[in-house]
Amino acid sequence: MSMIRDLRAVVRPSSRVSLRKDPGTSYDTTRDPASPSAVVDCAVYRNGARVPSAGPLSPQEAMRQVRRDGGFVWIGLHEPTEAEFAGIAGEFGLHPLAVEDAVQAHQRPKLERYDDSLFTVFKTIHYVEHDRLTANSEVVETGEVMCFTGRDFFITVRHGGQGSLRALRHRLQDDPELLAKGPSAVLHAIADHVVDGYIAVAHAVQDDIDDVETEVFSPGRKGGVSRGVDSARIYQLKREVLEFKRAVAPLLRPMQLLSERPMRLIDPDIQKYFRDVADHLARVQEQVMGFDELLNSILQANLAQASVAQNEDMRKITAWAAIIAVPTMVCGVYGMNFEHMPELHWRYGYPVIMGVTAAICLGIHRTLKRNGWL
Repeated sequence: MSMIRDLRAVVRPSSRVSLRKDPGTSYDTTRDPASPSAVVDCAVYRNGARVPSAGPLSPQEAMRQVRRDGGFVWIGLHEPTEAEFAGIAGEFGLHPLAVEDAVQAHQRPKLERYDDSLFTVFKTIHYVEHDRLTANSEVVETGEVMCFTGRDFFITVRHGGQGSLRALRHRLQDDPELLAKGPSAVLHAIADHVVDGYIAVAHAVQDDIDDVETEVFSPGRKGGVSRGVDSARIYQLKREVLEFKRAVAPLLRPMQLLSERPMRLIDPDIQKYFRDVADHLARVQEQVMGFDELLNSILQANLAQASVAQNEDMRKITAWAAIIAVPTMVCGVYGMNFEHMPELHWRYGYPVIMGVTAAICLGIHRTLKRNGWL
């Protein structure tokens, strides 16, 4: 039971907070100043503790220590080039297809099993703070974390300017009992860390959708028609939700495989906790699918309101045109300049015609107003 509590404390160190209320969240994208290469950190772990070293370890030196004394090596890389990754791939016997995916990035979330390793791709999501949603607002920013899991090694390849794993590494190092479970414990911690990020972003996106929904359905003018929401803003938010969905939906099957199917490289004590990750991911997926459907409804409602507003304007224009048609007709009749028109020589002709015209216009106006056209 102590291991269970430690595991949850490591991967969930604090309660989840909406990203809107945490503008100070920062993401470490720098490499270790002592290492000019793509290697951010390289360390050997034995019996759950990080093995001290006199200086920065190279992946080759770390692997030699592991083969000699046991334990496992955890190597973190940030956007390595093909040349920078070639030596590490050769040292650890990584499959060429997985290496190609890790270097090129822009991969779909997935889990691939090779002879001596697992290759897992995660899409990281970061909520982009903004004061007000516009037609050009970026709501979510994506990155990638690729993980190579072996018997005695764990390699992370990170792409993008967010999603640093440094804090997670430190938390794991503070829990030797968990870290002693080996690379599979690190894989679970990263999976849970990524999914927790999804949950926080989902809360922030929900706030954006609520704001747009309130604007669409709040009364803006007479008749309850809101005209302050640009459809482009809703469409932009829908595009960002679609990007979010592309990160979440494909990951569900890999998490289910990790939780349900026995694997040589996954410790049985750790495997059961992937079930918890898969459950949280399924809830996020349902939430994101709900976002998509809700935005469809909001967009349709906004377009319907725009159509209603246009119809209202056209009715008003038509009503005034009907009123103006009466004096136009009268003026047209008396502007034909016929010689024998009795009213032209009648003393009261002008005031009578003007009075009749005004009465007809007033009657049409009252009728149209009573019917809601004006």
